[in-house]
Amino acid sequence: MIRKRLAAAMSAVLLLVPGVVMAEDMLSSSNTAWILTSTALVLFMTLPGLALFYGGLVRSKNVLSVLMQCFAIGGVASVLWFVVGYSLAFGEGNAWIGDFSKVMLAGVGRETLMGDIPEPLFMLFQMTFAIITPALIIGGYAERMKFSAMLLFSALWLLAVYVPVTHWVWGGGWLGDMGLYDFAGGVVVHITCGVAALVAAVVIGPRRGFPGTAMPPHNMTMTVMGAGMLWVGWFGFNGGSALAANGDAAMAMLVTHISAAAGVLMWSTMEWIRFGKPSALGAVTGMVAGLGTITPASGFVGPGGALIIGLAAGFVCFNATLFIKRVLKIDDSLDVFPVHGVGGILGTLLAGVFSATSLGVFSGYGFAEGIASMGSQLYVQFVGVAAGVIFTALVTWLLLKLVDMLIGLRVTHEEEIQGLDITMHEERGYDNL
Repeated sequence: MIRKRLAAAMSAVLLLVPGVVMAEDMLSSSNTAWILTSTALVLFMTLPGLALFYGGLVRSKNVLSVLMQCFAIGGVASVLWFVVGYSLAFGEGNAWIGDFSKVMLAGVGRETLMGDIPEPLFMLFQMTFAIITPALIIGGYAERMKFSAMLLFSALWLLAVYVPVTHWVWGGGWLGDMGLYDFAGGVVVHITCGVAALVAAVVIGPRRGFPGTAMPPHNMTMTVMGAGMLWVGWFGFNGGSALAANGDAAMAMLVTHISAAAGVLMWSTMEWIRFGKPSALGAVTGMVAGLGTITPASGFVGPGGALIIGLAAGFVCFNATLFIKRVLKIDDSLDVFPVHGVGGILGTLLAGVFSATSLGVFSGYGFAEGIASMGSQLYVQFVGVAAGVIFTALVTWLLLKLVDMLIGLRVTHEEEIQGLDITMHEERGYDNL
């Protein structure tokens, strides 16, 4: 009874403090609950979703190395984001980079708000994006990079590429000021990780035996399970980017699902026509292509536009995969660039098209008003794509060369043949091998 009376008295006193009253008035419990859920969903995409998806795609002798890389990046990215990444991405700074005002979350507490949700929650939600982006790059160098080199490269890349581009688009930087449409990470996530994976594949070189030796996925069951987790988690990825439990979040989730479904159908159809049979690998890859391509547009387009974007993703990314592997003969092991990079470019550009209300049933819902506005917005989208591609390619190449000079990028010929599970971690994914 005494404790209850004391709590009531303290509450009455706190109500007299203007800052506390304002914070309580501004905080939205419903929005906070939704972003808490979305944060868990996005982390679920990486651990275990992406880990299982990638783990099943590599050969059995490397499955644990991929799982370990995903988990290790989760640790490294989280600590770096807390220490300095969040401050540089979302601190006031200038048009190019944030400042150090929020290092170690200085000035960020339980009462601090970002909009109408707690800032610690906003920081954590953004942290999950900072985790999955460098983790996606794993697919470009899978089965041949040293674990130590992977750690150093991922840490440097997060600070030198992901953080500045995030500030440009979402942190008050120059692309955001231009009016770039990137709702959930077409430039910030998919273009940066896709281009980085392509550069890494070129710099580190192909796996031994590529392209003459077949290197099929060792466990498609694991891959399909991981793909299902990615599909579910993407609702938090795109829907959560509305930062509110409202119609924008609902529409983002709807268009995300439609695009993913269309990507599955188109990719499977393309395989059926070209190879005579659709595959489970093709279906899940088409799904990821549809999800990645709708990501930048998910807050700006309607269901009709999402259908076209998903179908375009399946068609374009399918052919990009064949071109990269069979024509250019680049060993982007798990197709990161043709799926995420090309999908991110396509989706960022199409966001400027299908946001126009003049397109009728295929339109967005109230952004670019007509054809003239569409042209103006497409210019901004093109600038965003070009900036993301050029900056990421240049800095990624420099970082890879630096890491190679310091500790070496690639495992030895004997280690690659034996497999990274044993040579890097002294463990096996399967005891009967």
